[in-house]
Amino acid sequence: MSEEELRELLDFGVELAHEAGEITLRYFRKEFEKKVKANNTFVTEADLEAESFLRRRINEKFPEDAILGEEGGGLEGSSGRRWIIDPIDGTYSFVHGVPLYGVLLGLEVEGEPTLGVINLPALGEVVSAAKGLGCYLNGARTRVSRTSALSESLLLATDFGTCDRYGFGAAAAELQRRAGERRTWGDCYGYALVATGRADVMFDPVVAVWDCAALLPILEEAGGTFTDWKGKRTIHSGNAIATNGALFDEVMGIITPTDKEFKG
Repeated sequence: MSEEELRELLDFGVELAHEAGEITLRYFRKEFEKKVKANNTFVTEADLEAESFLRRRINEKFPEDAILGEEGGGLEGSSGRRWIIDPIDGTYSFVHGVPLYGVLLGLEVEGEPTLGVINLPALGEVVSAAKGLGCYLNGARTRVSRTSALSESLLLATDFGTCDRYGFGAAAAELQRRAGERRTWGDCYGYALVATGRADVMFDPVVAVWDCAALLPILEEAGGTFTDWKGKRTIHSGNAIATNGALFDEVMGIITPTDKEFKG
């Protein structure tokens, strides 16, 4: 794929994520229907409408591309490209009127995470990246922080308290003990903060592929890392940790020997 083609796809992805974000804002802090799914997470009218819009626009523009969405499942394609959609990442925040939610749009090319967009509609921030093209915050180049010691870092998690349940309790506790500061500015917002240099490490003990697809290219193009808790570069392991790159070895050095109970 040429650089020009990739730029066109990135522009298309940013446009789509922005328009889907406008859909979510029509519901934000208003009355709307919501349900609790089997995994104990919310789905709302806004999720369904935003994903339906994204799927329709992608299928109109690129009918041979595959699509995977959190709410609508998979659609097969023949182009070697797959768009991966999370219409509202951070639905718990959205339902409670908290602006730390985002629209996530990722693109795989022949199985490689190649493009990502995080639109934070209620904050007016869009973080986007494509492989080899750099990472951007509202159209301006952005990078991870230069923090080189965990003791000086800002560590984020969606929920520190769930780590025990998924076998990451000891590692999470040690990371919190050694970090300079800790906050639960979570879901995709936390990863956006790492990519733009406003935080240094972010992790989740349990995630789905649609939570991760946009994040890997964004973090890497910003100069950071996005891996699972074993340090593997992937969006498919069901857990994730992002760093500014400079802290990767120190973080992995804590996780690997600490969580003996982790069998993932």
